[in-house]
Amino acid sequence: MLLNKKHLLNTVVSHAIFWVLLFLFFVLPTLGYQSMKLAYVAAYATKIIPQMMVAYVMIYVLVPYVLNRYGKILFGINVFVLLYLAFVLYTFFRYYGFEIVFPEFYRLSRKVDFWWRATDFHYFAQNIIWFLFPAVILMSVRYYKHQREALELREQKKVAELSALKNQLNPHFLFNTLNNLYALAIKKSDQTPEVIAKLSEILDYTLYRCNKEFVALSDEVKLLNNYIALEKIRYGKRVYISFESNVDNTVKIAPLLLLTFFENAFKHGVSQEIREANIIALLKTEGSKIYFSIENTISTHKHDEESREAIGLSNVQKQLELLYPNNHKLVVRNEDQKYKVDLKIKTA
Repeated sequence: MLLNKKHLLNTVVSHAIFWVLLFLFFVLPTLGYQSMKLAYVAAYATKIIPQMMVAYVMIYVLVPYVLNRYGKILFGINVFVLLYLAFVLYTFFRYYGFEIVFPEFYRLSRKVDFWWRATDFHYFAQNIIWFLFPAVILMSVRYYKHQREALELREQKKVAELSALKNQLNPHFLFNTLNNLYALAIKKSDQTPEVIAKLSEILDYTLYRCNKEFVALSDEVKLLNNYIALEKIRYGKRVYISFESNVDNTVKIAPLLLLTFFENAFKHGVSQEIREANIIALLKTEGSKIYFSIENTISTHKHDEESREAIGLSNVQKQLELLYPNNHKLVVRNEDQKYKVDLKIKTA
């Protein structure tokens, strides 16, 4: 409630300032002419009332209740009627007001009554722009403000969604890595310190160094190499993995985006395989474009096909849609006992 009152107060104040500035814009140039300044001030003070009527009826009545519901034709008819009513109101003020007070400035060449003037469509056409332009200014500012607010809301929504997606990725990765460490600790393996060191580097990166929307692709490569090293320790000779990378250090990417593909390759291509599994990955850049591919052998003891949609893969697809709309292409194929992923991203 307090926020609504503050918003209303800000709107009233800003509109009041607008009308005062508009009034001064037309009146100040005439103040040097002592003989006519009072008459001109009175004339414009009278004209600003129908201008305000046109502006606020259009903003708060015609646009939301006519244009948005019934279309442009009915809206145009209503605007024409509104402008004519504003013209009649201005004519009333002039005929019965300041023409009487300042006859030396507003005397007509011939005597005509109020209704003749109110139906003088030639004079009405001359004044349409005069009545309409303050409304156009206010509506343009209002439209810009609404567009900016809508953009801010979309950005906030995108940030919230990305944060939620990352929060789903990180626990999954941490869970798998801790399982690796637990298995080695039970065996009292000499590789345990190395795993702890790699895990420390990974956690330092995921917790403190990838909180930005985009990070250097080279930093992501280091993360992937650390992850691969941990998984090699876990699976040993059960897996052959090749990961080649040739990237430009200036190219950036959304953090943790590629990690999920490696997680899925190990989880579904290695953990279920009795024989030696293969994982082959390639990452390269060409200008501002990123090309990534990964393929892994499929276990003959795989479970139902639904397991292929591993935890995190759908999250990556959502992230791509949010961060690279119309600037990415993700192709996932399951063929010849191999699971293949090809990803292209245009970063700029």
